[in-house]
Amino acid sequence: MHRIGMYLRISNDDGDKQESNSIASQRAIIQSFIDKHDDMLLTGEYLDDGYTGTNFKRPGFKKLIEDIESGEVNCVITKDLSRLGRNYVQTGLYLEQYFPLKGVRFIAINDNYDSINSNSDNDFMMPIRNLFNANYSKDISKKVRSAFKAKQNSGEFVGAFASYGYIKDPNDRHKLIIDEEAATIVRRIFSLYNQGQGKISIAHILNEEHIPCPSEYKKLKGMRYANCHRMDYTTYWTYSTIHKILNNEMYTGMLVQNKSERRTVRGKATIMSSNEWIRVENTHEAIIDRETWNITQELLKRRGRQPNFLSEVGLFAGFIRCGDCGRAMAKIKHGSEVRYVCGTYKWYTSKQCSSHSVKERMLESLILEKLNEEFVKLDEEDFSRPKSEKRKVDISKYKEKLAKLYKLKKDSYEDYKNGLLTKEEYLLYKEDYTKEEALVNGQMAAVLQSMEEKDERNEWVEHLKKYRRIERLDRAILACILDGITVYEDDEELRVDIRLKYSL
Repeated sequence: MHRIGMYLRISNDDGDKQESNSIASQRAIIQSFIDKHDDMLLTGEYLDDGYTGTNFKRPGFKKLIEDIESGEVNCVITKDLSRLGRNYVQTGLYLEQYFPLKGVRFIAINDNYDSINSNSDNDFMMPIRNLFNANYSKDISKKVRSAFKAKQNSGEFVGAFASYGYIKDPNDRHKLIIDEEAATIVRRIFSLYNQGQGKISIAHILNEEHIPCPSEYKKLKGMRYANCHRMDYTTYWTYSTIHKILNNEMYTGMLVQNKSERRTVRGKATIMSSNEWIRVENTHEAIIDRETWNITQELLKRRGRQPNFLSEVGLFAGFIRCGDCGRAMAKIKHGSEVRYVCGTYKWYTSKQCSSHSVKERMLESLILEKLNEEFVKLDEEDFSRPKSEKRKVDISKYKEKLAKLYKLKKDSYEDYKNGLLTKEEYLLYKEDYTKEEALVNGQMAAVLQSMEEKDERNEWVEHLKKYRRIERLDRAILACILDGITVYEDDEELRVDIRLKYSL
């Protein structure tokens, strides 16, 4: 009995707008197929609605893999190959290695593909179909980006959310109109700054008056807003928020877009230089007049705090964070004693987070103690004889096996073509060779991973030998050995988590 995992996926990013690609349509096609086969039992439906096929970071697909690993599913059915994925390489790995290795049958109904009945013609066409699906997605992505650029150049707003102080026009989502409630706060921020208040001071004033910060305000208005740059616990006004508002030219009626761009399908956004921004004047009503804007920009230039490069940087600056709010901890100095306290506590008072105060000398002692534990391990085990040579021999053996399997597959195909093997015999041989190939590839990948880990450990051993006799830390040493420090405070009791980059 085949335990079926029905996989459904749709994404507008991939051009899946046709009714034929709807979830309901996919479900009906697959259910009809299952109903016609007595040896098939539907055990689970796995749905990814709104997820691109260009990668496999999808919750529904991940759950499908979990159920394959647990043995609940041994057959996967999709409407067509593009539903499984549009990434040529990754899709091929699942079809040609992972599914055969796990003994999972795969069926793509509209592509007339069934792995249990695969033949040479089907195997030849599969990579071509995968490549077509990948290129189709790239072409759609390019057309979408081109359409967005055209709208931006014509002064149409294409963002997901309007800047704080504006909302999208209900009659035209590409136009902005003033949200007077938030716009009042924006005008006040500019006024306070131009009257001499600093950015942190303005944040304190707004927090004291319990005015929701932009992200919280949008949530209160029912918007499904999430800021990937905002720490999970930051629900209040900060220096950064005030700084962004004072530098946002959109408040003058100028539409500024194309500040970042994805140049590949679902790729990481690239920050564009300011001369590549698309700026269109008078596209919406201004909250801040041009004169006020110009005054503010001049004050920002004159009053912007410049870093003091002559002052000593804290030993742990950039390495230590508060474990409760996530903010970087700040250095404070009382006489000769240096401490680190939570940045939120220092700048936004104890209402937001506690001090998490910890002495620099104490941190240094804890790290040296942690290193001493590594020195003990170094003495107890002999790391002087790397096993890399043996692993290189293993890799060579695996490559030889793969070459032999390839030749056996080729020879069996020739025997089938010459009439020495029946089609059934050839398919049995081919299935055995394919499974063995997948097994050898898996073993070779494990050895390669082990070799990488060995290289990392050898590098760590060399660091330990170099620092065995150190008595004081410096930032150069920390950069080599330290991954990070997190300080937690529960009922006024400190807990310091020190993470080294590697451990024996």
